[in-house]
Amino acid sequence: MPIKNLALASTALAAGALLALAAPLSASAHVSVGPSSAPAGSATVVTFAIGHGCAGSATTSVAISIPENVASVEPTANPNWAVAVVPRGAGAGPEEENEGAESSGVTAVVYTAKEPLPDGIRDTFALNVRLPEDAAGTTLAFPILQTCVEGENAWNQTAVDDGSEPEHPAPTLTVTEATTGAHDHNGAGDVSAAAAAAAGQDAAGAASSGGDILARLLGVGGLAVGVVGVVLGVAARRATSATGS
Repeated sequence: MPIKNLALASTALAAGALLALAAPLSASAHVSVGPSSAPAGSATVVTFAIGHGCAGSATTSVAISIPENVASVEPTANPNWAVAVVPRGAGAGPEEENEGAESSGVTAVVYTAKEPLPDGIRDTFALNVRLPEDAAGTTLAFPILQTCVEGENAWNQTAVDDGSEPEHPAPTLTVTEATTGAHDHNGAGDVSAAAAAAAGQDAAGAASSGGDILARLLGVGGLAVGVVGVVLGVAARRATSATGS
């Protein structure tokens, strides 16, 4: 096989492998939340992650709606964003959160960017929430309104009847049965042991996903090395034939 054809084959194999790698990455464009579950009555740090803008436009604010039966909310400061809370039943704009204070009766937490977050740059928003004690076996939705320089994304859709994922799903957290030590009596907002375990499971899943991506990259490298070996072998054979003649 001519060296030119081998080079073309190598390029095609590498392109195909990269497309296979890009496909699952594009599916992770939704707003993610961790942990995916936590015990009833526990104080749990719930982290939301946004990794893209609105059709390429930079993000200017992220408003996280709080389920009505969540007992309290304590936003975590983010140096790149101004944080405010909207009291439940308030008709005016959001009131600024007192640093370190735990809120109750909050309808939404709003993060406003000090500088717009470019499309493709990921950032996270963490809230310490007290989960309802009587909600075991239910799923809590935290709808998010992402506002951009141009346009917005409303992440507020629930699963459709056939079980398929909607285009803009709302981040959700499943409330499990209460466990010993799940309650935080000192008000410090510590994550319960069970919630931490759930977060650890999510982290392990993320690590597994990262390992899968690494394996694909190594596979691409292996293909490229194999093709280079074939090219060198053919070239050596040609050189040997030329010398023998």
